Amino acid sequence: MNKAVISLCTGLEDPERVTVAFLVAVGAAEQGRQTLMFLTKEAVRIALSGFANVVACDGCPPLSGLLSRYEAAGGKFLVCPICLDARKVDRTGFAANAAAGGTVQMWDWIGEDAVVSFSY
Repeated sequence: MNKAVISLCTGLEDPERVTVAFLVAVGAAEQGRQTLMFLTKEAVRIALSGFANVVACDGCPPLSGLLSRYEAAGGKFLVCPICLDARKVDRTGFAANAAAGGTVQMWDWIGEDAVVSFSY
């Protein structure tokens, strides 16, 4: 299996959960897996440049650093368009590795490949 999909529906209302999801995603991407984070609900805001400037807990790595590592390792974000519209999030503020797309686009990205998935 050379692909990983991490589904994240939690935003900064639970920064520890977001941090754990990013630790998993960064680990996959830095090991050379093609990695996609599917962002839904409040997690869609994480795709905005400069939004995730928090440290979840004592000893936790800064989320901004994890986002930088994720992008540097080739990780991508697919951001739910329904969730974006429901929250009136402006897509022009997306990070370079983010694009709006739903489940059809996620399945297109997976294709016929085997994939490891995690959900947070």
